[in-house]
Amino acid sequence: MVITFCGHSNYAGFMGDEERLLTLLEEVICGKNVDFYLGGYGDFDGFALKCATRYKQRHINARLVFITPYLGNWLKDRKCFLEKNYDEIVFPNIEHVPQKYAITKRNEWMVDNSDFVFAYVQTHFGGAYKTLLYAKKRKKPYINLYQGMYELY
Repeated sequence: MVITFCGHSNYAGFMGDEERLLTLLEEVICGKNVDFYLGGYGDFDGFALKCATRYKQRHINARLVFITPYLGNWLKDRKCFLEKNYDEIVFPNIEHVPQKYAITKRNEWMVDNSDFVFAYVQTHFGGAYKTLLYAKKRKKPYINLYQGMYELY
């Protein structure tokens, strides 16, 4: 099973979000092997990494996979952090994409290659919103964690 995350870079969260997400992960994963596809940008991505890491501490069948939109110096500058916090680094086949669209295309690749999406989307604009719309269009099951209101599709 592959789970991906999308959410706003300015995520502030609510008390109890971490425990709620961990409970939902248990329910969705049901003990299966799981790869968490993580983007590594902004506050929600940091939150997702924290929760996925906690899940992995309890389950040996979990892996943390950083999906990078860039190669070169950008990746080299972060290599130490990435190797310490992730089990694998993957660069999707998006090298033909102009750099300003790389994150969008990377997010679409993550959705296309996932079985379930956890989102934190509270606005009707921005990258997280576009990624969630893309997941809906692809008919991916997802939960939007915004304000503890769970939408399951």
